Amino acid sequence: MSNVYQKNKLIYKLLELAPLIILFISVFNEFDLNYLKFFSFNFTFILIFYWSLKKSESLGFGYIFLAGLINDAVTGLPIGISSLNYLLICGFAAYLKNITLRPRLIQDWIFFLFTILVVNSLSYILLILFFLIDLNYLHLATNTFFTFLFYVVFANIFEFYYKKIFRDIND
Repeated sequence: MSNVYQKNKLIYKLLELAPLIILFISVFNEFDLNYLKFFSFNFTFILIFYWSLKKSESLGFGYIFLAGLINDAVTGLPIGISSLNYLLICGFAAYLKNITLRPRLIQDWIFFLFTILVVNSLSYILLILFFLIDLNYLHLATNTFFTFLFYVVFANIFEFYYKKIFRDIND
């Protein structure tokens, strides 16, 4: 551990918990980028997929489940839908992590598209069939598209953070 982090353990702990803090900020936030009219993306999906893939211990399953419950309460969805979605994303990320020898951004990006298509489709089916909630299919498709596009942007930002913080902490 470098001298900078030994001197101030509070900063070290905050930097280590930053992905979890950002997760809870994104689900507590009532003005979410997931619910804009013509342009929306699901930042929480990107965050959970990336950190479950890169450093799975930074976000625990219990915290992810709790974040989903909070998201449902804030957005008015039936309790448990977001938790199911988030845990499915974790499962897909864990599967990808176990089958790949060398992670590549392009491979992760394509698998992320498959993941969000499956998760959004399942969510859509559950909300339409069981809860009779009217959803706009075009909005869901637009959200999926922009979430897929922005994965590369945020993955690069998170990768920079990961290299600067977690590799410096472990040195």
